[in-house]
Amino acid sequence: MTDAVTTPGTTPGTTPGAAEPTAASGPLGELPADLFADLDRGGPVPLWYQISVRLESAVLSGQLPPGSRLENEVGLGERLGLSRPTIRRAIQELVDKGLVVRRRGIGTQVVHGPVMRDVQLTSLYEDLAASGQTPSTRLLGHEVVPADVKVATALGLPPGTAVDHIRRLRLADDVPVAVLENYLPRDLAEFASDDLAAHGLYQLLRARGVTMRVAKQRIGARAATRGEAELLEIEPAGPLLTMTRTAYDASGRAVEVGYHCYRPDLYSFSVTLVDK
Repeated sequence: MTDAVTTPGTTPGTTPGAAEPTAASGPLGELPADLFADLDRGGPVPLWYQISVRLESAVLSGQLPPGSRLENEVGLGERLGLSRPTIRRAIQELVDKGLVVRRRGIGTQVVHGPVMRDVQLTSLYEDLAASGQTPSTRLLGHEVVPADVKVATALGLPPGTAVDHIRRLRLADDVPVAVLENYLPRDLAEFASDDLAAHGLYQLLRARGVTMRVAKQRIGARAATRGEAELLEIEPAGPLLTMTRTAYDASGRAVEVGYHCYRPDLYSFSVTLVDK
């Protein structure tokens, strides 16, 4: 994995076997040459914390814009005369705050920040757009399948009824955020694959005249499967947030059931609690 933050006129460090940057990986971020000049190497404040604060400031100020990559840990450590564990911990602080993500084959990349989603009847596509990020979709599957007992019960259909099964990878500014899996009654789901890749599912349902009024939702967590980890570019068996939702229209009919999983470093749910 590469990670990298460069200063003007500095050649980024490389590690043997590291993936070469690609056009899709974003440029190396440029920082002021004196960003780390005032590190206090003998004081009580840990060096990893000093580095993390300076990098965070560069991200929040826009000096490291979304999409730019950080210098690899070995190269940055050698340039600053610090150990790789010190640099790794500094960068992990940014990962934990949702300011950067580690992407296999690309490196550590700056993102807009984690999406805080209010628990309301909106789609992920709409939430990403509202947060100022650019949503995109990779269609993973679109087929007609017989509803199993769980799906049929949620949709109020007899088991074995033909339903549309849609599976998508949702990205924000080209960074994978969630794997979305939906089942819909056949009469509501005659969508073209191009439309599913270009629009949010709720947008398409509303365009067909479906008015969604209420949803039942359950939020949880689990370990990622191998396939999910590859799609979301996280470590094997890494933690995921999960959401199961059944949405109903104005007549009370179940119009879709979704089984979704999200990267917890890039996504969270916000709930307002009111005392009765």
